[in-house]
Amino acid sequence: MRTFKGYRRENGKVGIRNHLLIMPTVVCANQVANRIQQQIPNSVAIPHQHGCSQVGDDKERTHKVLAGMGKSPNVGAVLLISLGCEVINAKEVKQDIESTGKPVLWMDIQTEGGSVKAIQKGVELAIGLNEMIKNTPKENIPISELIIGVKCGGSDFTSGLCSNPALGKAADQLLAANGTIVMGETTEIIGAEHLVAAKAVNESVRERLYKCVKKFETEIERMGVDMRGGNPSPGNIEGGLSTIEEKSLGCISKAGGSLLQDVIDFAEEVPGKGYYFMDSPGNDIECVTGMAAAGVHAVCFTTGRGTPTGNPIIPVIKITGNELTAKRMADNIDLDTSLILNGEQTIDEAGSEIFNMVVNVADGIQTKAEILGHQEFSISRIGISL
Repeated sequence: MRTFKGYRRENGKVGIRNHLLIMPTVVCANQVANRIQQQIPNSVAIPHQHGCSQVGDDKERTHKVLAGMGKSPNVGAVLLISLGCEVINAKEVKQDIESTGKPVLWMDIQTEGGSVKAIQKGVELAIGLNEMIKNTPKENIPISELIIGVKCGGSDFTSGLCSNPALGKAADQLLAANGTIVMGETTEIIGAEHLVAAKAVNESVRERLYKCVKKFETEIERMGVDMRGGNPSPGNIEGGLSTIEEKSLGCISKAGGSLLQDVIDFAEEVPGKGYYFMDSPGNDIECVTGMAAAGVHAVCFTTGRGTPTGNPIIPVIKITGNELTAKRMADNIDLDTSLILNGEQTIDEAGSEIFNMVVNVADGIQTKAEILGHQEFSISRIGISL
């Protein structure tokens, strides 16, 4: 069995990175968290716009995403920064993350006496956490432990012809090795949802998938808008995609040919092995955030038009099927599959190339997004703010 060097956590989970995560529980704590992160090498921060004036499902989603980011096996330790009067309960977030066995510390800006004192205290705490995790040993981990997200964004005509089906072949290889694949983007399967549903392991899973699509379509109808105003996007159309159905047919090929084990909610922890669908927005950063919070190790992200975005805690591997994009955005693209269109490479060969890159990234090779410091993070909203 092929292996990679990873971090075995106390709860048995495996990480492919060992981040110290500086986590604000509320938008008001962003600046303090950022200033602490800037002074601590190898740390990452996740500033966001949430944590206050939220109720119901929105509040629960913010809690779930923050806790999930902290629980990710790619995170070695967490420093929580709260303001002190937000609706998100920092103590509960801390307890959720501590269930993994990793070190978690929490400080409160109001209790510390303001931003300057909080930054000083936070740097002190972060240095201590960094010392605790910097020598975490690596061990040989079988590739069956890998959980990989498959995502597309900025799609064009090449996406459905080469990069997406090639990624599907890579997905098949990982699943054949008893690994796990997560595909998201509910909006991106509309028009082809019946093909995804046909792979469901049973009727219950099939019904859950259709329910996700129906829920989105009902909300669009309630708002009185036409989804085609944003999907396909102007960039998709300029890139040669004509309809949502054409886009969706390309999108669903990323997951390969395996059976769909289950449908999970946004940021819900991946419950087992195999192929899972996450009910999530099509928005690139929100979708990848949901996958990261669910425990995905890395995301393979196909793009015809090109996009630079990454994530704070998981590597994002950029794959294109557009030769011009690969040259124009070489700073951002990790792998070019356009040789398929020229007849110089088969889809199977490109799939093997993607699979090998996934294993190499799991083994420690940095993606272009990591090298450039892309750490985009966004929690999707459900309802209104108070």
